[in-house]
Amino acid sequence: MEEIDVRHLAKLSRLRFDEAAADKMAHDMRKIVDMVAELPDFEETETATALDVNDRMELRKDEVGPSLTRGQVLQNAPKTEAGCVVVPKTVE
Repeated sequence: MEEIDVRHLAKLSRLRFDEAAADKMAHDMRKIVDMVAELPDFEETETATALDVNDRMELRKDEVGPSLTRGQVLQNAPKTEAGCVVVPKTVE
């Protein structure tokens, strides 16, 4: 991946990198893209084996357990208003 792509992605993600970090990020992203490009080369038997393991996995029972009270949640929140947790705006 070209450094300009990393810079563009960093801008979209509101991240800042120095030159060394941008170079490392570009290198890491190239490795990820190359690894994903290899996925079609795997045979179905390899993926079928991986799926068999998940088919046998047992899940825990869905049971109600103790939880925090409203007061505890509000006490631990960095900012509250009118009995609610205030979260930062993420979409403009």
